[in-house]
Amino acid sequence: MKTVKIYGPGCKRCDATETMVKVSASRLGVEVEVVKVTDAKSIAMAGVISTPGISVDGKLVHAGGLPDAVKLDGWLQA
Repeated sequence: MKTVKIYGPGCKRCDATETMVKVSASRLGVEVEVVKVTDAKSIAMAGVISTPGISVDGKLVHAGGLPDAVKLDGWLQA
């Protein structure tokens, strides 16, 4: 199971990113645990300058705006 963290204040883009992750994981047959990180200090400590940010298994893979669907699939399959 992969742990996917979504960093952001809980805005619409953050919610959309969470949905994208869940839909992509379901389509690919990848089990994921999605954790939302909304604390500003934790977001900054993760190195996320622009939200939403995404980390997969502890590695920051995206920051700022909605992720590209093809890249998201790659991150979940890696």
